[in-house]
Amino acid sequence: MTNDQLKMLYEQIEEAIQYIRDITDFQPRFGIVLGTGLAGLVDYMEKVEELEYEDIPHFLSPTVDTHRGKLIFGHFGGQPVVVMAGRFHYYEGYSMKEVTFPIRVLKFLGIERLIISNISGSTNPNINAGDLVFLKDHINLQPENPLRGFNDVRLGPRFPEMLKTYDRDLNQKALDYAMENGFKAHEGVYVALAGPNLETPAEYGFLHKIGGDVVGMSTVPEVIVARHMSLPLFVVSVVSNKCYPIDKIPSSSLEEIIEIAIEAGEKMQRVVAFVLNESQESDTSKMSDS
Repeated sequence: MTNDQLKMLYEQIEEAIQYIRDITDFQPRFGIVLGTGLAGLVDYMEKVEELEYEDIPHFLSPTVDTHRGKLIFGHFGGQPVVVMAGRFHYYEGYSMKEVTFPIRVLKFLGIERLIISNISGSTNPNINAGDLVFLKDHINLQPENPLRGFNDVRLGPRFPEMLKTYDRDLNQKALDYAMENGFKAHEGVYVALAGPNLETPAEYGFLHKIGGDVVGMSTVPEVIVARHMSLPLFVVSVVSNKCYPIDKIPSSSLEEIIEIAIEAGEKMQRVVAFVLNESQESDTSKMSDS
């Protein structure tokens, strides 16, 4: 992508926003990105409008079967939300600019916080399949950065600060909620790789040694772009398979991984509903104090 094309990014965002606003004036307060096998959340929404990705200017179509490819507006957990039912991945052949374009659009729709979900493999011996992990940091091992190239200051700074990217206070509230409701949850560091192949045993060992708790093929590009635009984040990872210790790694098919993710998805949905309301109460309290 040339610098001239990158300079068009702002205009492309505006075109996507105009298309969406011509169809609905619904104002979401939160954006939610649903990962592989986690689309069941939309079945519990009070839906107001559904848009096909392929109809929105400059959006792409997911090539992964478990991603629905819809932008859905409505209420979840009593809060106004816009949900990405399906995301894009670098391994699908898209550029990082294309992968993260929808996050830009969500920001320009006026959301105040982005909630990202994913499925991952555990490289921490204390984190098991079916557990939830709330991200406290990440290690980016993907080969391209969504901020590479021309920087439009209307979107964010040239060199965004990555300290305090993840809300540790909100993580702690989510951990307390999980404990009170009887399911296992942790804070952890997510390592992003390009995919689409699952990792080798040697790679799992390496990821464990460098401090990774879970590994996946998404999320970090979206986090970087959200941070670039000063958009607060909460990220929950559903652990679908255990990848450490190496001598205890079970053989896993994609179908088995997705099945575990779907089973654990109900816990993820409850946490997301809790986080939405905690964010609402926290922001209201801050406004009252000011």
